[in-house]
Amino acid sequence: MKTITNAPGYVAVICAFLLAGCTVNSKENADKNAPKITVDEFPVIELTAQKAELHREYVGDINAVRNVEIYARVKGYLEQIYVDEGQEVRKGQLLFRINDEEYEAEAAKAKANLQSAIAEAKAAELEVSRIKQLVDKKVISKIEWEVAEARLLASQARIEEARSAQTNAAIHMSRTRIKAPFDGVINRIPYKVGSLIDEGTLLTSVSDTRFVYVYFNVSENEYLEFIKSRKQTGDTDNRIVELQLADGSEFPEKGRIQTMEGEFDEGTGSIAFRAQFSNPGKLLKHRSSGTIRLTNAVTDAILVPQKAVFEIQDKSYVYVVGKDNQVKVKSFVPKSRFSDYYLVQSGLKEGDRVVYEGIQSLKDNVKILPKLVKADTGKSVSIDEGLSL
Repeated sequence: MKTITNAPGYVAVICAFLLAGCTVNSKENADKNAPKITVDEFPVIELTAQKAELHREYVGDINAVRNVEIYARVKGYLEQIYVDEGQEVRKGQLLFRINDEEYEAEAAKAKANLQSAIAEAKAAELEVSRIKQLVDKKVISKIEWEVAEARLLASQARIEEARSAQTNAAIHMSRTRIKAPFDGVINRIPYKVGSLIDEGTLLTSVSDTRFVYVYFNVSENEYLEFIKSRKQTGDTDNRIVELQLADGSEFPEKGRIQTMEGEFDEGTGSIAFRAQFSNPGKLLKHRSSGTIRLTNAVTDAILVPQKAVFEIQDKSYVYVVGKDNQVKVKSFVPKSRFSDYYLVQSGLKEGDRVVYEGIQSLKDNVKILPKLVKADTGKSVSIDEGLSL
């Protein structure tokens, strides 16, 4: 049996080995118990410039292409009404008759005065001829002949006066019979047979509703958007508009913007557009109302989904994902707000990656695992800001 001669050194080696083993085990246990750093996955969209159709709605005032008020032009009793309210009439059709006895008497008197003036002028002409012969024979002086000629001229003037009075009487007679100025529909008739009508009394109005005008007011920004859209597309189809009726139904005919006013209203800052619609079924009436839907095409629109946007103090922000997958808060200026999207005016560009969903749990400078998705921006979006007035 061998004797260990250096026991203290041996024990030191053994202790060192055991200590090293404990240190390794402690490090392994510490690594196992340390919290794991995880990176959450978020859906991300890449912004692209695209063609979009932007729809805006406006309150529209509907007017007949022609609407004329019919006034009495002579005084008298309303003797006959030949039409009824809501009735369609033709141009030249007799509508009303005012009692014309007084004007018949006036016409008869004017006719008699004209005949009398003609007879008087004839007598004066004969007198001039007779006196001329006497003057030539030097029976009477030339002055008497000149006086006779002056009387003749006066008689001829009275003929013109009487003829004018007869024409005036005939005009008064014709005004007792009121006719339709064009094809149309009769509106309300406030007076009945037997009513005393003064000159200038409103009898009714006639509306031609085969076509209608719809007027609607557009803000200056939207006016510029309309003009630029037409220039960009080089297409006049953006003049086409649709009409929604008061009950929410769509009018089957499409309209077309014909013209616009030449200046902006100082009070509202808007300009009036006029669209024309065909109205074959006469469904649209004068002074009714509806909602005009105007479509503007944008060729390079950048749309951001509303779910990707948050607002702080009336400013709009998104989380933009960098190349290192770290998110940064970035503000942008929206041009318009739509039902599901913002149309970007500035601050964001094509190619930017934006966190699409889950922004409530994000913070600035956080690193994420982006999952690229496609937002269904589509090719047509509708404004949700209500009606433009």
